[in-house]
Amino acid sequence: MAISLRASKQGLEIVDAKRKKKGWEATAVAWCSAANTSVATLKRFRRGIPIDRDLFIAICKAVGIENWEEIIDKTSTQQPSAYIDKTSTQQPSAYMEFSVYDDAWVGRESLIQQLSDRVNSSSRVLLLVGITGIGKTALAERLVQELRGDWREHRDNFEDENKTSDFASVALQWLEKWGEIVPKDDRKPEQLLRRLVKRLRENRYLILIDSLEYLLTGNEEDGWGDFADEWWGKFFVSFLAEPSCESRFILTSQDLPTKFETAECDRYKNLWYCQLLKGLEMPEQVALFQKAQLDGDLELAQSPLRVIGAVYDGHPLALRTIAGEIKQSYGGKVRAYWKENSRYIEEVKEAIDDARNQGIVQGDEDRWELASYTKVLRRKVKERIEKTFEHLKNDVYDAYVLLCTASIYRCEVKEKWWLINLEDEGYSEDQQKAAIQTLRERYLVEDGGIDDEDNRLVGQHNLIRSVAIDHRLRLPVN
Repeated sequence: MAISLRASKQGLEIVDAKRKKKGWEATAVAWCSAANTSVATLKRFRRGIPIDRDLFIAICKAVGIENWEEIIDKTSTQQPSAYIDKTSTQQPSAYMEFSVYDDAWVGRESLIQQLSDRVNSSSRVLLLVGITGIGKTALAERLVQELRGDWREHRDNFEDENKTSDFASVALQWLEKWGEIVPKDDRKPEQLLRRLVKRLRENRYLILIDSLEYLLTGNEEDGWGDFADEWWGKFFVSFLAEPSCESRFILTSQDLPTKFETAECDRYKNLWYCQLLKGLEMPEQVALFQKAQLDGDLELAQSPLRVIGAVYDGHPLALRTIAGEIKQSYGGKVRAYWKENSRYIEEVKEAIDDARNQGIVQGDEDRWELASYTKVLRRKVKERIEKTFEHLKNDVYDAYVLLCTASIYRCEVKEKWWLINLEDEGYSEDQQKAAIQTLRERYLVEDGGIDDEDNRLVGQHNLIRSVAIDHRLRLPVN
């Protein structure tokens, strides 16, 4: 769990004295730059709101305070929120525990600023979507920390398929946890919906829901992003329809909840926002390896770690897994890791270069093992991706076949090239279109833009392709 610190009143006086000696304004750009933080975080620091420990230290050191411990409010570090729900009979709950976000976090600073601004202004529902391991939960938790203050925090996770997930049961659990007594004859879904919306409207709750995809279902005709329990959809529509509302939701999902794209929600499009997450950019990848105390000549474009970062498309889980393995199994020696494992990475790098530079986009004989060439990667990365493939195979077999057969392409190609793979298997045009739309809604295809002939281009994340290749080889032969 990441540690949060906040400044005491006396500590802030010390900071202000140091800041004035430097001639800086209260939220000076120079101060933010020196501390490598945002204006919003600096404002939170100055208001005595808890912020990330590393950022707290950086802000203090930027004004010349080396003994940053004397700035801390030691009576409140990681303590419960100061916000009190006046309708609750319980004491305010402690800050939610973070399951993924920790001190190894790097990057996405501008995105954090943009998304926190949205939540603080008009976005009542923020959706974070993308493939497994891309950092949705970590970003959600980082946003909670950035927003932390006078919210009452709450989180739920529906990944456990044995967990009760129907709207009425969850709404009742939330209300009772928040101290509300709900009579037994007032527990029908519509009654609970009204109670929950009223409570969220009148009180400041910041609610994080992980793995929203487990609440979704569908069919081949209507798509796969609808709520299995229609009352969840009705709840979010009612929540958005309120003239004003104090509470906010942050949702993570591997699938797009298509309810938010219906006409009902479209009228409230300024009140919800969907952010697609992709891999870390190269400077962020470098920062990740540096924070793990790995060097490996990171200033060189062709250094082993930078090649690994590029081949994995900046996938945070994969890169952190590799960094951890280098530290634990190779004593932090990048060269030793590279000597033993480079053949897997270089094979993929060569294939990608061939596709980009020479137009060799098809690789029928590729045997990419990005997700499984070490035991640690198999356990931490491949198993999660395999779970995604298994869900797809069970839900929409046509889309599963398309994802597997299109793994012959090493980079973005024309969408019609993908669909030819299903056409060759005897699928109709409507089936082909439905299959690729399903992959889009599950973020298993990546938009490659438009080519010079106005053809739409699509591709696969390298990690997804590495698993899709293996599944393609196991498809039944007609």
